[in-house]
Amino acid sequence: MDTQKKIDPNKLPQHIAIIMDGNGRWAKNRGKFRVFGHEQGAESVREIVEACAELNIPNLTLYAFSTENWRRPKLEVQALMKLLVKALDKELPTLQKNGIRLNAIGNLEALPEKARKDLISVMDRTSENTHMTLTLALSYGSREEITKTIKEISLKVKNNLISPSDINESIINNHLYTRDLPDVDLLIRTSGEQRISNFLLWQIAYAELHFTETLWPDYTKAHLYNAILDYQNRERRFGKTSEQLNA
Repeated sequence: MDTQKKIDPNKLPQHIAIIMDGNGRWAKNRGKFRVFGHEQGAESVREIVEACAELNIPNLTLYAFSTENWRRPKLEVQALMKLLVKALDKELPTLQKNGIRLNAIGNLEALPEKARKDLISVMDRTSENTHMTLTLALSYGSREEITKTIKEISLKVKNNLISPSDINESIINNHLYTRDLPDVDLLIRTSGEQRISNFLLWQIAYAELHFTETLWPDYTKAHLYNAILDYQNRERRFGKTSEQLNA
């Protein structure tokens, strides 16, 4: 039986987040420069975005570039930014065709001007699309996001706009980059690493975690289907007992 057909359309994760890891190792294994791996990784992005749109997954967030990635060799960073611009220009027709809204989270001001302008342009041109929201985490770090949130809320308290007693999860959520997105249901990380790497620490509080040895450039629709099936076979209790859920 086709793996895709095993997926229960009534139990789909409403928000999938992916740490796309392994591009560099994939290239190194083939005697190529790391940039070659990133280029191949872009092909996997296209395939997984298409798969999520076909399955009617409403939200997909991809960890494209972290705040820590700025520490990488200058030439690699420059190549990644050029690849981003190229991908944005190339994929706009596909986004429009599939009703996908492009979103971005992170310190976007840190991006090169050309990349930032192209990103904002594609976001604006797809803003009316409603089938799926594709979010790119760019120059993103969860600790930076939480620090920014604390500063913003503290300033509002200082200016008597809110009281300390008013601060709750909803207030915090409304100050995060992801304020317009639901919490993550399924977090996937490729390449065999089993850590979160400063990604959506608040938003994955109750997410199901799925780790795979597959390097990102080799990640296909079939791998995604297996991750979703794994998700659907788990019991999500949110602090309750199995008996309470089955009652």
